[in-house]
Amino acid sequence: MPDAPDGPELPPHVYVPGVTRRHPEGWFDRIKASVTDEVAVADLHHTAAWQAGRAYFDAGYYWECHEVLEAVWMRTPEGSQERDMTQALIQLANARLKITMQRPRAAWRLCNMVEGHLARCDATARILGLEVSEVRHWVVQTRKTLETT
Repeated sequence: MPDAPDGPELPPHVYVPGVTRRHPEGWFDRIKASVTDEVAVADLHHTAAWQAGRAYFDAGYYWECHEVLEAVWMRTPEGSQERDMTQALIQLANARLKITMQRPRAAWRLCNMVEGHLARCDATARILGLEVSEVRHWVVQTRKTLETT
């Protein structure tokens, strides 16, 4: 399996529901297990799950990004900026997956949801290592892709 540039190992293939085969059961368990109760919420971006999720997102492994970031999301407190940032990244990955699946209306709806999560975050803070403006830029890029499809 190839490694992501400066990051964790990438899965053997991109999973697109209805198009490619699913990854073997348990393939992501070791990564998700990096999120434990001992990890402070503010430090979740240092876990293997967050690092893999970011690498998967950047490499176009959108389903896989969602899969590993779910473990991070489950560790974040309800109503926290960390939860909103994690949900924003998960839903943006899902929007990009929907583009791949040729479901543009679902992708638009998900982009709107991402904006809602980002609106609840402090626009000047770094949350889990990300700036809100950076993620907003990714939403803009995603919407531009939708306009050309």
